[in-house]
Amino acid sequence: MATCPICRRAPADAKYKPFCSKRCADVDLQRWFTGSYAIPGPPADGPSRDDDEG
Repeated sequence: MATCPICRRAPADAKYKPFCSKRCADVDLQRWFTGSYAIPGPPADGPSRDDDEG
């Protein structure tokens, strides 16, 4: 049985899969909102492609 990716103690609950509870699901969501999780990409404050053409 898979464990919760946040607390790593409890087995995943079908209602909150892959988390064990609403609390752990909310913790994960908050990490996305605050930028704790990030998808790699080009720097956001660099020049855009449109600036190079004009």
